[in-house]
Amino acid sequence: MPNNSQCHRPDDVEIVTFGCRLNAFESEVIRDSARTAQLTDAVIINTCAVTSEAVRQARQAIRRARRERPSAQIVVTGCAAQLEPTVFAAMPEVDRVLGNREKLSPTNFAPDAPALKVNDIMTAREGAAHLISGFDARVRAFVEIQNGCDHRCTFCIIPFARGNNRSVPAGTIVDQIDGLVAGGYREVVLTGVDLTSYGADLPGRATLGRLVRQILDRVPDLTRLRLSSLDPAEVDDALLEVFADESRLMPHVHLSLQAGDDLILKRMKRRHTRDQAAQLCRRLSELRPGIVFGADLIAGFPTEGDAEFTATLEHIDDCGLTYLHVFPYSARPGTPAARMPQVPGSERKARAARLRAAGDRRLGAHLRSRIGQTTSVLIENPGIGRTEDYACLTYASGGPEGEACPGEIVTALVTGATDRGLVGALVG
Repeated sequence: MPNNSQCHRPDDVEIVTFGCRLNAFESEVIRDSARTAQLTDAVIINTCAVTSEAVRQARQAIRRARRERPSAQIVVTGCAAQLEPTVFAAMPEVDRVLGNREKLSPTNFAPDAPALKVNDIMTAREGAAHLISGFDARVRAFVEIQNGCDHRCTFCIIPFARGNNRSVPAGTIVDQIDGLVAGGYREVVLTGVDLTSYGADLPGRATLGRLVRQILDRVPDLTRLRLSSLDPAEVDDALLEVFADESRLMPHVHLSLQAGDDLILKRMKRRHTRDQAAQLCRRLSELRPGIVFGADLIAGFPTEGDAEFTATLEHIDDCGLTYLHVFPYSARPGTPAARMPQVPGSERKARAARLRAAGDRRLGAHLRSRIGQTTSVLIENPGIGRTEDYACLTYASGGPEGEACPGEIVTALVTGATDRGLVGALVG
C-alpha cells in the first residue's frame, strides 16, 4: 500500500485490495456500499488468505494504515477476516471486522453496525447479483459470475472462506456487462473462485462455454472478453468452440495446473492428470493459433521429490506455458496437506526459482516472436497497454499518431522486446 497519507481528505474512504480479481470486483461493491452508508474517513482492507504470506501482508497493511491515518476507521474484511475474525478483531488498530458476505451490504458499514459480523459462509446458497457502474482507476471491468468452490484440494483453504459454488444467473451477468460497455469499458474479465464450475447449481444446462457465447451474442459492442483462471478438468466443449470462432474472446488462457506430476496431482486432490492438461493446451492451440497459456504452479508440495519436481518443470514445455504464477508451497492450518510430510522451506524456494526461470525463458521467446507484428492494444496508462494475448507493450507517448487515452484500443507495431514485455509504436 503506497504511503499517500498526505493526500487524504478527512472524508476519504480508501480501499486496499489483496489477492484475486474477484476481490477487485468486490472492492468496487464495497466502495458503493460505503458510499451508500455515508461512511467517511475510513480505510477498508479487503484481505486474501490463499497463503500464509498473504495473511501476513494484510496485517502489515493494517498497521501501516493506522500509522498513516491515525483518525481513520480501519475496517478489515475478505478471506483472511472470514477465516480468522477474532484474530483481526483483537488487533488494536482494527475498528471493524466483516465477513465475505457481510462486506457487500451497506448496512454493515453504518455507524451503528456491529464491530464484528462474520457469519457461516457455508450457509450461502445463491449467487450474488451486485451491479456496479465502474471501477476506480481501472480500464478493464471485472464481473463476478460465480463464487465459492465445491472441490476440496488438499492445499487450499479458500472454500472455507468463500463457501460452496454459487452461480449468478446469466441474464444478470449480461445486463451487468451491457451496462459497463455502455459506460465506456472495452474489455471485461469474467471472475470467480472456480470459474469453470459455472452453472452447475443453476437450472437447465448452464456452463461457462454457453455463458460466454450468450454474452458475446447479446452484447455485440463488447470489444474484448477475457477469462480468469480455468480448471482444466472442467473446460466444456462449448467453451472450446467459442475460442475457435470468436475473436472477441481473448487468446489467453490461464490454467489452474498446480503441478505436472500425476502422483502429486492425486495428493493435491486435483481432478486432472498431466496428460489431460497437455492435451487441452494442444487442442486449444489447434483451434486458436497464437493462443498463449499461463498457469499457477506450486513448488515443493508435500512429498514432492526430485523426480516429481522434474515432471512439473518439463510440464512447462509440454503445455507451452508462457505466463507463470509460481508459489512456494505454503502450509495452511486446517488443510490436509499441512499434515503431510513437508519439503524443507529452502528447497521449496529453490524449486520455485527454477520454475520461474523456465517460465522467463519461455516468456522471452514468446515476446521476441512478436517483433514485426501488428497488434491490438488496450491502453492502460499513457505509454503502456496490454495486447490481446496479455503482453505488456510500451510505446513512446505523444508521438506523431497523437496521444492515446486510457481505455482506448489502438493498433501498434511491435518493434522490440524486453525480458518482460513488448516495445512498439502506435500506427494509424
